[in-house]
Amino acid sequence: MRNKFLNTGQSGYHPFRKLKVCLSGFRYAVLYDFSVAYKVILSVLVLAVCFYFRHWVDFISVFAATGLMLICEMFNTTIEALCDFVETRQNEKIRIIKDIAAAATGISILIWAVVMVSELSYLRSFVV
Repeated sequence: MRNKFLNTGQSGYHPFRKLKVCLSGFRYAVLYDFSVAYKVILSVLVLAVCFYFRHWVDFISVFAATGLMLICEMFNTTIEALCDFVETRQNEKIRIIKDIAAAATGISILIWAVVMVSELSYLRSFVV
């Protein structure tokens, strides 16, 4: 896609190309980052149960919490990879940047875990 500020890249806007890039990045994250993969699998299972029992508010809350968690996990992975690319040696500033990114991810995982545990305990009453 053309960058109108830098005047670089290919001309034209192609939404399908953007979608392809998005799905490619998601596929890469799921296949090569275990922390993303198991959370996606667990979330899909809970989403399927919520969908089956037609608990739409539960479905939306699990979907939103999973989206937040996945976004933070992927940003954290990207930040760590960029930091490792820029500076291969030990660097205190890089460590702080990685720690802040990990803290943001930890908060999103905590929110996701609270939502998942509450939904699993709530749905367990319908399944049993």
